[in-house]
Amino acid sequence: MKITTVYTRRGDTGMTDLVGGIRIKKNDIRLEAYGTIDELSSHLGLLLTMMDGNDEDRPLILRIQNDLFNIGTHLATDQSQTPLYDSARLPEGETQLLEQAIDRINALLPGFQGFVLPGGTQAAAQCHVCRTVCRRAERRIDSLMETAVVGSDIVTFINRLSDYLFVLAKKINFNAGHSEILWKNVCK
Repeated sequence: MKITTVYTRRGDTGMTDLVGGIRIKKNDIRLEAYGTIDELSSHLGLLLTMMDGNDEDRPLILRIQNDLFNIGTHLATDQSQTPLYDSARLPEGETQLLEQAIDRINALLPGFQGFVLPGGTQAAAQCHVCRTVCRRAERRIDSLMETAVVGSDIVTFINRLSDYLFVLAKKINFNAGHSEILWKNVCK
């Protein structure tokens, strides 16, 4: 599909369209939720540029970006007025794939050594940025759920995704031979 015009001028008044054509304000919690998902996908794209080209997690991150597009479509659909398109559904088994990846990575890492501060290599630090944006997306989705229908599989996937991003950051540092930066209570 070729987009002939990028601008429509329909958003110039602070309103935007949901899937199905429903108009909402740009500061609506629904837009905050799917906008944060879009932000997360952009940060994951930046993470990919920083990762080793041979990292076995690269295909999974690309898959996650595709999943996030589905999730954004899900969140941009007011199900009280518009039925979900197939493209707004998370494919079956995606959360389990994240859990398998978490278990695979955890098996390679040393045990708990303390609370980790974000940092280390540039890629690991970016992975922590992705994790925190993911947590914010989770909070925005939780707020949206107070007034709208959101699939429980979406909530579970986003929760697990932040766990995956945490262990992925640890793995990136570990593979680079970079020690974790551990929190030290300076108030003692």
